[in-house]
Amino acid sequence: MGIVTLDFESLNSRFEASTPQEILEWALESFWPAIAMSSSFQTQSIPLLHRITQIKPELPVFFLDTGYHFQETLEFKANLQKTWGINIIDLRNEECDDEKDAHSGEQLYLTDPERCCYINKVAPMKKALQNMRAWITGIRREQTPERPQANIIERRSSGLVKINPILNWTQADVYRNIYGHNLPMHPLFTSNYPSVGCAPCTRPVQPGEQERGGRWAGSDKTECGLHTIFFS
Repeated sequence: MGIVTLDFESLNSRFEASTPQEILEWALESFWPAIAMSSSFQTQSIPLLHRITQIKPELPVFFLDTGYHFQETLEFKANLQKTWGINIIDLRNEECDDEKDAHSGEQLYLTDPERCCYINKVAPMKKALQNMRAWITGIRREQTPERPQANIIERRSSGLVKINPILNWTQADVYRNIYGHNLPMHPLFTSNYPSVGCAPCTRPVQPGEQERGGRWAGSDKTECGLHTIFFS
């Protein structure tokens, strides 16, 4: 199926009532082998990764190795790769060696987190997706103020098709699936980390906060840039 032939309106209407497995099967049939998935290997990622191992274990799964991850995240990723046979491809910043503020000398994640995310996440992902026709993600509408406007099937200005199979899932849906299939959870989950990013920019969630309340706490930042208009 060519990208130009896709009827996005009809597909989105259809997939709102479809299961993640049905959406994944359509995506893989339509775009293989020029398709990849990205994952942060946190607890929220597990249901989608589990389905991929059952449908197409050889699918490339991009992991943004920013150099700032919790050791628990790296160990969890390694264990899943070993036990589930996931085809993980680590992506790293290869363009910029200087990640310190030119004026203060402090790390960019302290002085300019947007720039830090661009260097370590957005730029490497753009490069990795250059030869792909489709990209599978695990975002959900309820996670941030920006995501309710997302569609299950989206087309980027570059022509890349972005596929969000669990977009309309709730947090309860995620946990129900994990417990129902006896799936593993990120080691930090029991320490009040329902959402885990880079260690310097993530803290435990406090009572009453949303699941991503510990990400970039104390700032207005809610997205790294991969799922916003800045990544086209």
